[in-house]
Amino acid sequence: MNYKMISYIVGWVMVITAALMLLPLLLGAIYRENTIVAFGIGILFSMFAGILLTVKKPQKQHFSIREGFITVALSWVILSLIGSIPFVISGVIPNPVDALFETVSGFTTTGASILTEVESVPKSILFWRSFTHWIGGMGVLVFLLSLLRMTGGSHVMLMKAESPGPSVSKLVPKVNSTAKILYQIYLGMTIVMILVLLLCGMPLFDAVVTGLGTAGTGGFGIKNDSIGGYSPLIQVVVGIFMILFGVNFNVYFLMLEKKWKQALKTEELRWYFGIMLFAILTITINIRGYFPGIGEALRQAFFQVGSIMTSTGFGTTDFNLWPEYSRTILVMLMFIGACAGSTGGGIKVARIMILAKSMTKELAQYLHPHQVRKIQMDKKPVEHETVRNVNVFLSVYICIFTVSLLVLSLDGTDLITNFTAIAATINNIGPGLEKVGPTANFALYSNPAKLMLI
Repeated sequence: MNYKMISYIVGWVMVITAALMLLPLLLGAIYRENTIVAFGIGILFSMFAGILLTVKKPQKQHFSIREGFITVALSWVILSLIGSIPFVISGVIPNPVDALFETVSGFTTTGASILTEVESVPKSILFWRSFTHWIGGMGVLVFLLSLLRMTGGSHVMLMKAESPGPSVSKLVPKVNSTAKILYQIYLGMTIVMILVLLLCGMPLFDAVVTGLGTAGTGGFGIKNDSIGGYSPLIQVVVGIFMILFGVNFNVYFLMLEKKWKQALKTEELRWYFGIMLFAILTITINIRGYFPGIGEALRQAFFQVGSIMTSTGFGTTDFNLWPEYSRTILVMLMFIGACAGSTGGGIKVARIMILAKSMTKELAQYLHPHQVRKIQMDKKPVEHETVRNVNVFLSVYICIFTVSLLVLSLDGTDLITNFTAIAATINNIGPGLEKVGPTANFALYSNPAKLMLI
């Protein structure tokens, strides 16, 4: 086990975290808020510890997949602990467990909150909440890969451990070049969204934090009604960008390479929009009586389907009051999630595709035992290792979900609340149903329950 290399990378994560915290510190100074000390302490601690770990680069840089997983897991834990420091020291969230819940929810782009009154929170803290979405959306280690010079094997192992999809593909031969391209697309789309929101009449601060939250598909709102208080035009713009950030970034790379035909023919993309279109149309029909006109029902269905399927979690209305069919569809979308290689959460459309095709193949094999049949995506055979990884992922997913639901039931909350709370956190969605619905929060749970949800 290459412990020196693991600590070296974790040290760089701490240094980068300290550098990123300078932005909310500066914002606190501009708005003359008393959060400057809180961010200052977080920066000094993170920077000092990070420098100690990175002062000497290890001679042996080779990484195995096991070391990659340990590094990624450890980096996320340390990142979350450091990120919670400003919440506690500023007094905005004095309970360390609540502060950790809010921070982990931010970095994992979940968007589930324990805050009951966000509009009274200092702007620097609100910015930091949304900024954690943006940092975690693409993954801080992806950013690190674009900066650090390591042996090729190490880059690949870290990318595999960080990858949200069933398989890892490089856009260009070098992994660090791939990371740079991904971040350029990510940053570019974020800036475009912020500019569009400004043109639609959204205040500058609101546009920036909403853009950061949407890009990371996180969903921390800065208003008590999330996005509901903004104009219909702004809601539509946010809805469109939520869906765009749920698309596999490989598609955008192909577009930049002017391979439009190949990009638009991507099978996962067709499934993604097909599922979304079905959900929007059927929910619109189901909720048409809840709104003044069919146009309003369509807009609300479009926004909420986009928000839930991409795991963003913004809200424009209380969908907890919708009919059971619509609520059931939204819960199903929580599990499906966005595309692989996007900032969205959930099981991922690519995995759902592979599972569906595996099922079809096995049924056909049962009826025709001598038939030779390969699973294909985009007219290319899917490797057996990828299919096996998807099956293992689903098995572990179901086990974690089942045990979590059982443990959470000890808190005494009703089944629908607990089931959707687990679904909302394991899939990085944010809101659930009933007591953790879009107009509620997760403050009702005890500290042990929150630690499990974390």
